[in-house]
Amino acid sequence: MREYRPKKDVQKKSYYRDRFYVAPQVPREKIEEGSRFFDDVKSLGSKFEVKDSYVEINQLVVIVESSSIFEVIGYMKNSLSYDILNEMSAIDYVAKCGGFEIFYQMLSLSTTKRARIKCFLKEGEAIESVSSHFRCADWSEREMYDMFGIRANNHPYMKRILMPDDWEGHPLLKTYPLQGDEFAQWYEVDKIFGKEYREVVGPENRDGAMIDRYDTKRFSRIGHEVEYGASIDLGEPDTNLKYQEEKGVFLIKKLKPEISKELEKRK
Repeated sequence: MREYRPKKDVQKKSYYRDRFYVAPQVPREKIEEGSRFFDDVKSLGSKFEVKDSYVEINQLVVIVESSSIFEVIGYMKNSLSYDILNEMSAIDYVAKCGGFEIFYQMLSLSTTKRARIKCFLKEGEAIESVSSHFRCADWSEREMYDMFGIRANNHPYMKRILMPDDWEGHPLLKTYPLQGDEFAQWYEVDKIFGKEYREVVGPENRDGAMIDRYDTKRFSRIGHEVEYGASIDLGEPDTNLKYQEEKGVFLIKKLKPEISKELEKRK
């Protein structure tokens, strides 16, 4: 269990860490002769260049060259019985190291061993697709391209999977702004209404917690059921707010609209 820490004064505490703070690292164990993963590392090292290897939380971690990743994954599957690819993705180290760390999380059902194969890929380079070894890598590699901009060579269908095809930028890059950029601000407006309506509609609200009952095109319509796009310049008829059905809900105290409060701004 995690250590319990009192949370009474959590709002008064700093929400950031000291810039010189170094987070504690997970202990790395050396792979000694006769240990559980020794034969796997020895076999892999006889075929490929292994830059580093160690055990971390009872699982094998092997670092190889990115140019040999296709052959390494195939060897892990066919010769070392790591028959499941649980996950694969990337970590952005562009600012620190000029590239990405690509990792492949693998599992052997027959030997109940877990292994993580890692390699470093320079910014702008492509990685070889392993979808021919593991079918599940198809979507993972597409997501990696969508979120980080890393292409997989010889992929059967290399296109975005989460964001629209015409989206600009890659949202999981550390350089991508948290509230979106100029393109993200106007994307929905341009798609639905067209760029000529930017001044009429206004930029997209990036605050997911805010609902404006008087929005430009009456999308929310909270308490005011009116015709789509109706003008609110001359006022509009009120519709009484109802939070529950007339007879209420069993064992739940009925909330009356007259005692509810509407915040003018977020705290």
